[in-house]
Amino acid sequence: MRLGITGHRGLPPETERLVRRALREEVERHGPDLVAVSCIADGPDCWFAEMVLEDGGSLEVVIPAEKYREGLPEEHHQTYDRLIQRAADLHHTGLVESDSQAHMAGSEILVGVVDALVAVWDGQPARGYGGTADVVSYAERTGVRTRVIWPEGAARD
Repeated sequence: MRLGITGHRGLPPETERLVRRALREEVERHGPDLVAVSCIADGPDCWFAEMVLEDGGSLEVVIPAEKYREGLPEEHHQTYDRLIQRAADLHHTGLVESDSQAHMAGSEILVGVVDALVAVWDGQPARGYGGTADVVSYAERTGVRTRVIWPEGAARD
């Protein structure tokens, strides 16, 4: 099973705790043959990837742009680099600048290679093009089954 991940970044600590628990349950439902497909941004993307690897699964990484890593928080670079090194496969958009167009292009590639998508999503419209809501909408339009995770008590700023 190839399972993609998309989700909100910058979640408050209590929401992070709730989301991590829900993602752990999702990973455990699928077992060690699970392949995570992720852009490995900070937040749910990397938490999910790490959990799948810890459970013996594998990781495929989508790189939205050549400068994608540069646009991530500096404190996430070490985690990003470690996960890239563990990736079984890399998917590239061919774009250079890490902007909303590249992020959506990366998400479209991700949706195109998975059997299903997990979305850590509060159900609200995207705050900018290429946000979680846009990815969920794209998955629905293309017939990719999506499981939304937004635990009771979770909140965004």
